[in-house]
Parts: sequence; structure tokens; C-alpha cells
Amino acid sequence: MAYNLVNIATILGVSLPLLVIIFIWSAVWKGIALWKAARKNHLVWFIVLLIVNTLGILEILYIFLLSEMKISEHSQNFKRKKKF
Repeated sequence: MAYNLVNIATILGVSLPLLVIIFIWSAVWKGIALWKAARKNHLVWFIVLLIVNTLGILEILYIFLLSEMKISEHSQNFKRKKKF
């Protein structure tokens, strides 16, 4: 059975304009986050952001929090959290 955008919106129980707005919202944030990850050579983050879809939540966190941290800060935070 072939699905079109109207059928998908009906199945999800949302209106077509809302579905389009959600898609655009997610695509914009994903594009910005992927661009930042690529520019900063964050290969792992690039792959995660490319695969995982969270309606922009993970992308927003990456853009405003994680992309501003240096790699050494990531490792220092990880070392502080490890307590054996």
C-alpha cells in the first residue's frame, strides 16, 4: 500500500500543515547541527545527528551546548564523572 503525505498525517492524527511545520522545524535544526559538526570535525556527533531523529531536540542541545565545548573539556568532564 502506497502512502502519501495526507495518509501519513491522517494515520498520525495530525493535520497536514502541522506535519509540514514539524518536518521543516526538524530539517532546519538538523541542517544547522550537521553543518556545525562537520565544520568542527566532530565525526561521531555528525553520524549520531544524521541517524537519530528527535524533532530537533538533540540538534538544539548540540548547537548551543555541546558544540561550544572543546574536546579536552569533554574528556575532563568524563574523567570527573568516573568514580571507582
